[in-house]
Amino acid sequence: MSSPIHVDETGGSDDTGKGTLEAPYGSLAFALFTHPGATLLIRKDGAYEEPTQSALKKAKKGADGLEKKKKKAEELAERDALAKAQEKERKEKLIEESKKIVLVEDPSLPKAKKAKLNNLSELRGQRVRVSGWVHRLRDQKEIIFIVLRDGTGYLQSILTGKVAQTYDALTLTLESTVELYGTLQAVPEGKTAPGGHELIVDYWKVLGAAPGADDAFSNRLNEKSDPSILADLRHLVLRGETASAVLKLRAALMTSFRQTLTSHDLLEVTPPCLVQTQVEGGATLFKLDYYGQPAFLTQSSQLYLETCLPSLGDVFCVQESFRAENSHTRRHLSEYTHLEGELAFITFEELMNHIESVICETVDKLLADPISAALIKQLNPNFTEPARPFKRLSYVDAIKWLNDHGIQHEAEDAEGNVIKDEQGNPKMVDHVVGDDIAEAAERKMTDILGVPIFLHGFPAELKAFYMKKIPGKEGDAHVFTESCDLLMPGVGEIVGGSMRIADEQELIAAYKKEGIDPSPYYWFTDQRKYGTCEHGGYGLGVERFLAWLANRYTVRECSLYPRWPSRATP
Repeated sequence: MSSPIHVDETGGSDDTGKGTLEAPYGSLAFALFTHPGATLLIRKDGAYEEPTQSALKKAKKGADGLEKKKKKAEELAERDALAKAQEKERKEKLIEESKKIVLVEDPSLPKAKKAKLNNLSELRGQRVRVSGWVHRLRDQKEIIFIVLRDGTGYLQSILTGKVAQTYDALTLTLESTVELYGTLQAVPEGKTAPGGHELIVDYWKVLGAAPGADDAFSNRLNEKSDPSILADLRHLVLRGETASAVLKLRAALMTSFRQTLTSHDLLEVTPPCLVQTQVEGGATLFKLDYYGQPAFLTQSSQLYLETCLPSLGDVFCVQESFRAENSHTRRHLSEYTHLEGELAFITFEELMNHIESVICETVDKLLADPISAALIKQLNPNFTEPARPFKRLSYVDAIKWLNDHGIQHEAEDAEGNVIKDEQGNPKMVDHVVGDDIAEAAERKMTDILGVPIFLHGFPAELKAFYMKKIPGKEGDAHVFTESCDLLMPGVGEIVGGSMRIADEQELIAAYKKEGIDPSPYYWFTDQRKYGTCEHGGYGLGVERFLAWLANRYTVRECSLYPRWPSRATP
């Protein structure tokens, strides 16, 4: 005798139930439809009992409806399968017939002019030849629409008639490379297309076919792909409209930076990346063997820039810097592009004014250029240029602001370990002068204030050995430096700068305090020995600046092939 089928109209489910005591169905109709002839038990007042005749009669109508629905679904499925089989047969027949079609360029047509997609506007009405990748593909009633991409722009192209009936046309896949010949014409009124025109193709050929089926581009990469897959397939991610727009904006940004810095009489130089001295502390150095000698990947080019001042005047560089920080935050990279400048015969106030001018003038140039302005609009529609002057907030006043607004930080012991309470939660405490303001607190303050901020006057113990100190009174608990960080809403610090120690003996004392052997720095010390001067400089993280400009969540989106701990591929 088979087991009875259980129904619980309150707690059961027709979708996930199995008709058992542990997993009952949700309706008598479904139970009757699924198990005709079986003994049914329905739950009432907490116990299972046989259903009444009237309930069974009602359930029978419901079961009959489900049976009709099932038959209709089977008929539809059968019809659908037949239609698919017919469509498959039709396509197979078309493909077989297409193999007989051979395209030949019509010699009576005007010679096609070779062009890049960003230079087509002046060629409307003419026959052109363009090459690129199939960015989008749509087959509609024997008309094939291709959006072509060549890195400079996009072009809507239309294949009809014989050119759309070839074997290559019927088997074309996304990301295949093609060469298209045809007449360029303005799109009809009321229609839109990239550039405002489209190509009516009269001849074309496949240069490199991309795979379909399981290895098709859209199967390897799509908007739901895991971040680790996106990182592994960065070479394919770059083909997307957003990723490529970020990199195009980055190129425009670097051009604008160079134009701005040059207009301020700074000369570009190219310092080495292989060094034997530290700049920002030994803990973040990448060490390597250099022909049997110890060497490092540079943390900053600042020391080399200082040596250029006496002969070249104010200088800047755009160079990769490397920091061996085991940090996975959204604003840290192990290798990043460092724009650094060094200026002679200036004051701290003039240094901050210079940084502000470079930032604002660079943004102005980007917004004045139609191409870069369109990229900013695409990536960051709500972007507005920063208002001048930037807010200036001393480190001591920032500590007070954080405490006044209840923004605390995690307490740490003498070894730098986070102190936790009995429940295992970090113990939160107010900030005190001498604290290195945590990234989260700093960013929260910046986002609340909502404007660019020069945070300045940091304690000497928090900063690098070469920074100029502000004279203090004897007995002061802290010595402060002429240093600043420029903070931007949504990103945090994008620029760090300071005045440098100009006195030789003061620099030697700084080496000693930090436990640094001065002998490898002889060339740096000589800058104070052979005609010193008051000077200062700064370093700007290009990826952070771009993240702010393009409203990107992480700096990893702002690098061609980002590097962070454990990631050095592809």
